[in-house]
Amino acid sequence: MKVTMTETLCAEGMEMLAGCETFVAHDAHPHNYFNELKDSDMFIVRVADKGAVDAETMDASPALKVIGRTGIGYDSVDVDAATARGIPVVITPGANNRSVAEHVITLMLALSKNMVEADVEQRRGNWKIRDAKKAFEVEKKTCLLIGLGTIGKIIAHLCLGLDMKVIGYDTFLSAEQMSVLGVEKRDDKLAAIREADVVIVQMPLIEGVTNNTIDKPELDAMKPTALLINCSRGELVNEPALCEALKSGSIGGAGLDVFYHEPTLPDDEILSCPNVIVSPHSAAQTREAVIKMARMCVEGCLAVCDGKKWPYVADKKVYDHPRWAGKEWAEV
Repeated sequence: MKVTMTETLCAEGMEMLAGCETFVAHDAHPHNYFNELKDSDMFIVRVADKGAVDAETMDASPALKVIGRTGIGYDSVDVDAATARGIPVVITPGANNRSVAEHVITLMLALSKNMVEADVEQRRGNWKIRDAKKAFEVEKKTCLLIGLGTIGKIIAHLCLGLDMKVIGYDTFLSAEQMSVLGVEKRDDKLAAIREADVVIVQMPLIEGVTNNTIDKPELDAMKPTALLINCSRGELVNEPALCEALKSGSIGGAGLDVFYHEPTLPDDEILSCPNVIVSPHSAAQTREAVIKMARMCVEGCLAVCDGKKWPYVADKKVYDHPRWAGKEWAEV
């Protein structure tokens, strides 16, 4: 069996592929190594541009049985094209939930204590930064969660543990369902934003639906002391509008792990904005999460290559394809 991957997996994941012929491209663009993909059974995509694994890639890989993603997002893969060809796109839901949730809380606390500016200024000899009066306690502050999926629920639990008031905006959950989580439901997004001291966006990117969930009207509605945290997808926030809000001081600050253009460049406007803490889309990259994602991805890919229907795929309609007729489900 031949495995091609955009980047190497952690040691624990690579061990599961022992005995396979493996090609590591160290390249996010599969069009650059069609010669390796043409006889590959498995393509594991760790890093790739949006839509990079397209129909042309799949047609150039006639032996391909499965595409694996070490994560839950799959915007780098044309899932419709894969489904049409009977190729499951294996994902790893749940593997990085805690990692991302903790990262959100870390950004919130670092911003609320003005940690980054204090560190930079102290190293410059500016001891007076201690008097900046930007730090505040999160106890009894109101946190708005826009999106209460699995990760959002963990974030809510952690915020409640910090004695914050947690309110939620999510059209898929009822007030009763949120109440069980200790969260108060809000039906008016802008009104909820006006109420919040911290606004956390934790939603999937659904093209044409969730893009610019936070746009100029939402930013204008935020308190001048309020913080915005986004560790989900960069496209959920209108980045130029956010830059304007940060530079004008109309919001208190932002913590970002995701960006409209990735990887970022040194001259990107968002990186020069005041009161913003950034990380390079690394919320899911804790040691524990990386191992869980790699193992789950490889296990699923091996099951598919063995002719088993793996349940954790981007589109289960793939199993309606004739190539899966009569196949059994894998045990998980």
